[in-house]
Order: sequence, then structure tokens, then C-alpha cells
Amino acid sequence: METAGPSPNLPLHVQISELISREIAAGIWADGARLPTEQQLAVQLGVAVGTLRKALATLESRGLVERIQGSGTYVRHQARTGAIYEFFRLERSGGSTGLPSALILSLDRLAHPEAIPAFGNGGRGDVWRVRRLRLLGTTPAALEEIWFDARHAPHLDAAAIGPSIHLFYREKLGFWIARVEDRVSVAPCPDFSPAAFPIRTGAPCGYVERISWGNGGTVEEFSRNWFDPDTTRYVARWV
Repeated sequence: METAGPSPNLPLHVQISELISREIAAGIWADGARLPTEQQLAVQLGVAVGTLRKALATLESRGLVERIQGSGTYVRHQARTGAIYEFFRLERSGGSTGLPSALILSLDRLAHPEAIPAFGNGGRGDVWRVRRLRLLGTTPAALEEIWFDARHAPHLDAAAIGPSIHLFYREKLGFWIARVEDRVSVAPCPDFSPAAFPIRTGAPCGYVERISWGNGGTVEEFSRNWFDPDTTRYVARWV
């Protein structure tokens, strides 16, 4: 088993573009809404104007905003954002989505458990299991357990995964998650709960079990999330 500290941060302009895209998806910025001026928005987000402009350029390339010379920046909402955290459906209960981040608790290569789906073309070779503490902003929000096929990466260290496992899939393993199926219920907090998570082992948590399909149409990931219902909510939107 390998343990690791916090994942290295995404570049600041990427963090800002991801945060704004999550807020657009959440309806905080409605379709057609004009964003504050670049100077105002930079102050609100605590970044330099140059960093904000790079983030807005990324959003414009995805079709999420339109910058009109002399008028401002306008939201152009769409169902699929192309964002790194597009399928991350936990938000802070107070109304702010918060930018997700992760602290990797452990990384293990294990035999494929019978309790989780077969990956790829039905193989049941070794799998990687990643356990993480998920944060929204600075708030510990959820515990996460992710399983994926070791055929993609026979050798792996925690530092290689980085701040977004879906970005890791895309850039390092050559596939991406195209669709997911979530099953939401309540379950006991697992026994790998760290001191930073506010719910102790065995206490009830919100629970999301997910099967994820890759762009090739095969199952590529299975995950479990236990979230704190006092601070966090699960939200799925269709527009």
C-alpha cells in the first residue's frame, strides 16, 4: 500500500475555469447572464486579471461563455461542459459548489473483488483501488473509493494520479469517462475514515455507488462515495 499527501494543485487558471464551469452547471450563472467585469471577478476570486483572462479563454473555447468586445462576458449554457469535474455531483449545502480537490489516503493493487463489475471486455484481472478524502473548497465533504482495471497501468504511484482522476485517465491512460450511472442511498461510514472527516466509522452517511463507462463503451470504473449530509448534497441536473 502506498500513501500520499495532497495531490498537486491544478494550475490556477484551470482551477478558476473549473470553478466557474461548475457554477454555470449549477445554475448560479444563468444562460445569457453577464458576468462581472474582469476586474471585479478577479477581485472576487482573489486572482490576477491575467489569470482570470486565461480561465475565461478556456471557457470560451468550450462554448460556455462569449466575450463581446465593449459589452462584457456572457454565459452560454450547455448540457455538457467538457469540464474535468463534469461528473462530480457533490456540492456544498450552503449554495456554493466549491472547487473539488482530493487527498489520496491509499493506493493498492488488488485481485478483482467479486462484488464489483467486470471491466473492459469482461476481464477480472488485478485492479487498482484508490481511497481519497474529497474536499469542496476547504470543507472535507466525502470519502471516496475508486476501482479501475490494472491493465491500463501495471505500475502506478499515487503522485501520478494528480488532482483529478478523470484527467489522469484522459491524459495518461488514453480513455475518458463518457457516461455514468449513480445509485444514491445511505450507508455506514467506512473504516478508513480519517480524523479530518467529520463522521466516524459506522455512523450513517449519504452514499453514492457509481458505474462509469469509457468512450469505448465498456465499463472502466466503479466507485463508492460516502458524504457528510450536514455540509454536502448530491445534485444531478438535466438541462
